Amino acid sequence: MSQDLYELLGVDRDADDATLKKAYRKLARQLHPDVNPDPESQERFKQVSAAYEVLSDPQKRAAYDRGGDPFGGGFGGQGAGFSFTDIMDAFFGGQGGAGGGGRGPRSRVRRGQDALIRLEVELAEAAFGVAREIKVDTAVRCTTCGGEGAAPGSKPVACETCHGQGEVAHVQRSFLGEIRTLRPCPACRGYGSVIPDPCRDCAGDGRVRSRRTLTVKIPAGVDTGTRVQLTEQGEVGPGGGPAGDLYVEIHVAPHDTFTRHGGDLHCTVSVPMTAAALGTTLTLPTLEADLEQGAGSGVETEFELEVPAGTQSGHEVSLRGRGVPGLRGGRGDLVVSVAVETPTKLDARQQELLRELAQLRDEEQPTGNVRPTHKGFFGRFRDAFSAH
Repeated sequence: MSQDLYELLGVDRDADDATLKKAYRKLARQLHPDVNPDPESQERFKQVSAAYEVLSDPQKRAAYDRGGDPFGGGFGGQGAGFSFTDIMDAFFGGQGGAGGGGRGPRSRVRRGQDALIRLEVELAEAAFGVAREIKVDTAVRCTTCGGEGAAPGSKPVACETCHGQGEVAHVQRSFLGEIRTLRPCPACRGYGSVIPDPCRDCAGDGRVRSRRTLTVKIPAGVDTGTRVQLTEQGEVGPGGGPAGDLYVEIHVAPHDTFTRHGGDLHCTVSVPMTAAALGTTLTLPTLEADLEQGAGSGVETEFELEVPAGTQSGHEVSLRGRGVPGLRGGRGDLVVSVAVETPTKLDARQQELLRELAQLRDEEQPTGNVRPTHKGFFGRFRDAFSAH
């Protein structure tokens, strides 16, 4: 091969490994026989591959730069011939390279997975925040071996099969020559080392399972589905690697009095017919009453609700700022719905009084006031037109 190898790849003589690899991949995509079956392109592909085989190997490149023949017998099948590196790397961006080093051994130490647990809290705890102790069962770093996986007094040793590289070469002959690919070493599974005497407690994994007690601070305003993140409290990774995160998913238990809609609280209070007609004052508990507060703490545990005379069933009273605090500040409202109770059991005297009341109000024979519950567009248009 009389042509300069650097010219074949189209690079300068001081090109680094990354530039060489980029140039080779570009040419390989253009000249590979599967892409370009032209005989001249096939011959050019052999030359380009041979050039890259030499220039990507520091020793062969140094010999070539000094004017020597790194193959000791020519290129392109003459003399000793040449071997190709993993051509797939040129097409798919692999990190392997002829003589330039492969991916190398992979680390035994890896980050652990995140963990998720679900925690049920009361409505008041979700509204105002609480600190709760939880028990988690996760992988933790083995204290016997310190996460290294080897029994005390021993340590991993270099793999004899791959000599610590984590990869072994696989050579296959083709019409182009020898194609060499790098594969993870089957003896050490790509780690480059083996543990001859694994730790008995963790079996060489560097971690063991353990149950721990953690304190999680639940902020005020959380709702069902909210997740509280505890950094690095999840699963410890293989080889004693850093732990993942622990996520605590909140589930708010139903409340006997209040229901929650976003930041608002809703409740229903029942009043007798006479109280709704005459008006009254009711004493109702607050959500704060569910909190475990000592006497004299200043927390309002009840409030008074004014029911005006003539209140109808379904009437709602909105009390601003008595709902659930928001995660980012503010507080929702408390919406109280009034349900008027009609007596179902009356004695003779009570019936007599109600009949007397009906007579005084001319309601002995009510005809009823039937009204549509919903008007369509044309009904509303007709009413508006009639008003004019």
